[in-house]
This record gives sequence, C-alpha cells and structure tokens, in this order.
Amino acid sequence: MPRDYLKKATLHSRSDSSETRKIVRAILDDIEAGGDKAALEYAAKFDKYEGEILLTPKAIAAAAAQVPEKLRRDIEFAHANVRKFAEAQRATVADFEVEVVPGLIAGQKAIPVHAAGCYVPGGRYSHIASAIMTVTTAKVAGCTNITACSPPRPGVGVAPAIIYAAHICGADQILAMGGVQGVAAMTFGLFGLPKANILVGPGNQFVAEAKRMLFGRVGIDMIAGPTDSLILADATADPMIVATDLVGQAEHGYNSPVWLVTDDRPLAEEVMRLVPLLIDDLPEVNRDNAAAAWRDYAEVIVCSDREEMAATSDAYAPEHLTVQAADLDWWLGRLTCYGSLFLGEETTVAFGDKASGTNHVLPTSGAAHYTGGLSVHKYMKIVTWQRATREGAKPVAEATARISRLEGMEGHARTADIRLRKYFPGETFDLSAEG
Repeated sequence: MPRDYLKKATLHSRSDSSETRKIVRAILDDIEAGGDKAALEYAAKFDKYEGEILLTPKAIAAAAAQVPEKLRRDIEFAHANVRKFAEAQRATVADFEVEVVPGLIAGQKAIPVHAAGCYVPGGRYSHIASAIMTVTTAKVAGCTNITACSPPRPGVGVAPAIIYAAHICGADQILAMGGVQGVAAMTFGLFGLPKANILVGPGNQFVAEAKRMLFGRVGIDMIAGPTDSLILADATADPMIVATDLVGQAEHGYNSPVWLVTDDRPLAEEVMRLVPLLIDDLPEVNRDNAAAAWRDYAEVIVCSDREEMAATSDAYAPEHLTVQAADLDWWLGRLTCYGSLFLGEETTVAFGDKASGTNHVLPTSGAAHYTGGLSVHKYMKIVTWQRATREGAKPVAEATARISRLEGMEGHARTADIRLRKYFPGETFDLSAEG
C-alpha cells in the first residue's frame, strides 16, 4: 500500500536566504579589510561585549572555578567517551605503501591540518557538548593549534562550563566572540591567532552562511541547516518513549523537523495524542520551539512493512535516526542514509548529542545521502606519494606518453619521453598515440 501520512509538514525548512547572504558578505568584507578593530566593533554591536577577547590562563582558571564539581565530572566523562571513540576512528586511518608494479612504490599518508577553528554556540543554550565534540576530535586528529570560539554574554563573557570543556579537551586558545565576527577572526588570523585551515561546529544561519562563503579558502565540516530527527518504530515500541524522543528533538528550534515512520497505526495515533501533552509540559523557553516544529514541520507516516519503512527513512536521509523496533541487526544492515544511528530503546539522540562518544556535528537537510558527520578524518588530509626505480618507471612512462598524446597533451608526453631517453639510451620505444 502507499505511504499513509497521518500528519504532513505544512512548511519545509530552508537554510539559505538572500538577505542573510548579503549581511554576512558585508561583515566578512568589513572584517577582512579592517582586521582586529573591525571585528571588535562587530563584537560590541552584536555580542554587546567589550571584555577580554582572548582568554588568559587566569581567566580560564577563574571560569573553571565557577563550574560545579558535579558538572565538571560530567564534562570529563563525556570528554573521555568522545576521545575514546575518536581515537578508535583515528586508528582506522593508516599510512601504507604498495608496489604497484615492480619498482614503482606508491603510498598514502595521513597528515592533520595545522590550525582548527571550533565554533561553539552559546546563545539561547550553552552548547557545552559542542566544545567537547569539536575540540576533542581536533586534538585526537593531531592538529597543532586549536582555537575554540564562543559567543560571550553581555557583561558576563563566555559561559564558564564552555570554557572549562574547551580547555580540558585541548583548546590552545579560547576566543570570546560570536557569530560571523568570530568565524572571521579564526579564518583571517586576527588577534594573533593562526589562520584556520578548517572551521567546524554548529551555529545559527549567519554562522552557517559565513562558513559557506569562506569554504575554499578554508575547509569546513559541513553546511548545517536546521537539525532533524526520524524515528522508525514498530508495534514493539513504547509510544511514550517515542513521543518523548520526538519532543526532545523538536525543542531544538521552531523549524527543526521530526518524523515518525511506523507500520503500526495504533502506535502512530497514540504518539500523536501524547506529543502535544508532552510539549505543553515543557518549560516555556522550550515549549514554543517544540510546538512550532511539531505543528509546521513534523510528519507521521504509516508504511505497509519494515522494508517500506527503511526505504522511507533512506529517502529522508535524516541527521539523527532512531530505531525502536524488533530485529535491530536487520535495521543496522539495511539502513544506508543517516548521520548517526541509534539502535533500540536503550539509546536516544540526546545520548549522542551529549555524552556517549559519537559526534553530534552531523549532516542535515538530506546531506546524509552523501556524507557523514564530524570525525577525526575531517581534520586530516589523506595524501599520496610515489617513488620508482628506473626500471619501474619504464612501463609507466611508455603508457603515460601514449595516453597523453591521445589526449592531445604533448607537453605531458615529453616529460615521459625525456626520462626514457635518459634512462634507456639506445632503446627504441613506440610512443605515438596510434600505437
């Protein structure tokens, strides 16, 4: 049977805007031309902050002293988990060499980038976990200089817990500056910082647009849109847990889609009954976002069987994908398009967001069709090298000369010719395109 939409989105998230692009372009141009002074002017305007920009060791220690002991232990627990997972990822990238043909050796080498700029949101919510996710992975990858950048609050500065997290995870500098001006400062190497080779971390639409515009002169992790989450649930799922998980992700923002895909109509109907009740029970600061996201962007889809459920999920390519259904191994083997996968009721997206070890900087807006999330690999250049004996170079030079001439690239062909004449004087080679 066709998919049955019990609830269909009335709006669709858009992460781009011509007005946003115009604003961001102007700010980047001003700061590139005006340097530190221009960045400070934008910080005063948008952050409403005129305090210390690059935090001193004394300021970092003072911030750490403000973090309650229990929260410090939680941050350290999350850091240890993220570091352990990142170290396991790093171990999967190995340098190697292989003899392609006798006498020709080619190899791979993984080289971490020098300077990483890690943006840590600090507006409505203090994204402690983003400091852990971005700085830790950069450190494990082997970046030699890591800057953590986070918006300061007016008259207060960067949240102490963010400062503590960035510091223990390995940040070399902590920059109290938000938005486009913070991203620009890391990219252009302001305030004595090294110019960033890569920018990572989530942010609002202005931060995302700045990263988009700067991509090319620096690397980026991805261009992030509104966060999204999909739950696959069958008749074995607990509707209260499913509904709670949907609400938990809807609170991210008014335009954060959440989707339920199931083959059990009674479960779908019960979840739809529960979600508004759970939203009404949220604190007011969270309630408005969750209510708008559920009203305008959420979908509930009933499928005929689990294969149709999996196909629907792959078509959506969600950032976060949760499976609350029987036979988890089948789902793990079948599903192909997601940023991060949470198998079984015993896991939930919030675990991955905060403390379980996998990274929470993930592809949104369907980008999971072609990419994964932030990892140590994002900070590493996988480069190649080769060397050869003269005998090893001989067949390669012959093939190169003929292929180059067939393509019309005579200059390329002659770089092979000259070696053959030097290394094998007196020998005759057929190096014409026609063969």
